[in-house]
Amino acid sequence: MKNGRLYTLSHCTYQCDYHLVWNTRYRGKVMSGNYIKTELKRMFKRIAHWKKFSIMSWHVGDEHIHLYVSIPPKYSVAYIVAILKSKTSAWIKKKTKKIPRGSFWGRGYFASTVGLNEIAIRRYIANQKSRQIELPKLPFKTN
Repeated sequence: MKNGRLYTLSHCTYQCDYHLVWNTRYRGKVMSGNYIKTELKRMFKRIAHWKKFSIMSWHVGDEHIHLYVSIPPKYSVAYIVAILKSKTSAWIKKKTKKIPRGSFWGRGYFASTVGLNEIAIRRYIANQKSRQIELPKLPFKTN
């Protein structure tokens, strides 16, 4: 077992690790400020503590999120992504008046089981900052 990391619930022992990726609506660079990135990380930690799952690695880019998480088998991946996206979207919109109306996150997400690729996934997430390319910013109206 890699790293010997097993989790237990009352009736099971598990290791359900996933690489999750999703982007902002229209891939706009609305997360380029340090305040929004810090708030998102703080919210991810609180949600993980609330739902009792672990975040092993993350990257908050200017227009997308990478998370390496371990989710208890009692939750589906879709449920965890829905909770993360809905709670963070509502909180960011409440705290920041610069975000345009409508959806903050794009419609889908990418999910992959980690399995034996743990080291490759961690390295990929850690190197995201150096892989970013400059995309034009979308003009957003402020209310």
